[in-house]
Amino acid sequence: MFFKKKQTDTNATLLTKLGLFTTTAIVVGAVIGSGIFKKPALMASQLGSADLLLAIWVIAGVITLFGALTNAEIASFITATGGQYVYFQKMYGKFTAFLYGWAIFAVIQTGSIASITYIFSEYTEFFFHLPRFAPDIEKGVYLFIPFIGNIYPLDNIGVKLLTIFVIFFLTMVNYFGVALGGRVTGVFSTLKVIAILLLVFIGFLFGNGSFGTVEINGMEKIASNPTIFAGIIAALSGAFWTYDGWNNITYIAGEVKKPQRNIPLGILFGTLIVMAVYLLINIAYLYVLPIEEMAKSTLVASDVAQRAVGPIGAAIVAAAVMISTFGTSNGTIMVSARVYFAMSKDGLFYNSIGKVHPKFRTPSNSLILQAVWSSVLVLSGTFDILTDMLIFVSWIFYGLGAYGVFILRKKMPEVERPYKVIGYPFVPIIFILFAFIFVIFTLYNDIVNYMEGRTEIINSVFGIFLVLTGIPFYIYFLKKNKKT
Repeated sequence: MFFKKKQTDTNATLLTKLGLFTTTAIVVGAVIGSGIFKKPALMASQLGSADLLLAIWVIAGVITLFGALTNAEIASFITATGGQYVYFQKMYGKFTAFLYGWAIFAVIQTGSIASITYIFSEYTEFFFHLPRFAPDIEKGVYLFIPFIGNIYPLDNIGVKLLTIFVIFFLTMVNYFGVALGGRVTGVFSTLKVIAILLLVFIGFLFGNGSFGTVEINGMEKIASNPTIFAGIIAALSGAFWTYDGWNNITYIAGEVKKPQRNIPLGILFGTLIVMAVYLLINIAYLYVLPIEEMAKSTLVASDVAQRAVGPIGAAIVAAAVMISTFGTSNGTIMVSARVYFAMSKDGLFYNSIGKVHPKFRTPSNSLILQAVWSSVLVLSGTFDILTDMLIFVSWIFYGLGAYGVFILRKKMPEVERPYKVIGYPFVPIIFILFAFIFVIFTLYNDIVNYMEGRTEIINSVFGIFLVLTGIPFYIYFLKKNKKT
């Protein structure tokens, strides 16, 4: 029903409905997901130092801000729907832009939608039991994929079906208008910040903690243990994952009011809000739990809440995670579909995906396609692999995007830039260097894990392979365009 000609129109255009509050909310909503509720414990075990932990959050936040500020310059004068896909066209040409868009579709954004929404469904089991098949049935139906392993689509089927339902529900929310999708994102972004601040409040007020156990020994640990640098890099990787999503607002630039002003400000304000929230909640964690206890925690937010207010604390955390992931999923669904829409408009994707709904003025077919593929990834159940791949591939393109600032200043010097990156050229250079270090270290780490038998595939290499699978499609779309 969604692909009937009467429901889509190539002449219809997207609406510019989103203001500064919504753009900021989209940034906050895209970044704050489930990571902040569990990543800090792993980072604590990698570092073993409270001041190092806080320093890592600040460093990762500053690097993220550098990336956001760099991206904001481009977003201030290229305001077309599609975000970085459009930027890459201007910087590197159609081929690189297509590979980026293909990566967004194949794994980066659809994988994020599948993984984040799955976490939402998992946490509903705290309140409602979801059905599942007997173990022999769950493991009796499988699909073997070379270099990946066995896929069990019926495993934890209740959680998977709820995940797919939520994906399509949020897709319909955004199908029926960008303003509605924006309002939902605004509401849930506000709610997730309130939920985190409530957790912070509970920790400080009822946690019976103390800052007396917080030792300032980070430099001492670094001086006495050179191997801690591996832990620092690993902790940075975890923090970067938790900060990921800051660039999502650029995908929907064509639907933002006064984009030259609101997109750079939305990126800046949103990133600063996230930094403040992350730092505050980590201080609350450390107030309640000494670094040694924090390192042993599996779900640090639950442990903090339980210590503060007892069993009800687990319910509070479960509700906070559900609110957070629901909002993140909605924001990701809303913005990501615009990339495939923009690709179609350029003749680099199927024509039907570039059509706008004549009544709701949304990229309806693009949204539906995204929901279908995300649901396939949900059934695959390969979430750890997906997240590892998507963050690695994302940072390759983040680095390329930041370098593009230099390219565009040379290629398009005459274009007026309402905003120019603060601290040029040092801010983009620092971000590019961090992106390079992150990619190289991740690749090295993945190879070591594979050679030592801890993983069945080299996740980063497989991520690159998935991106390159787009090449035959690129050739096909080019030939198709020549014929027409």
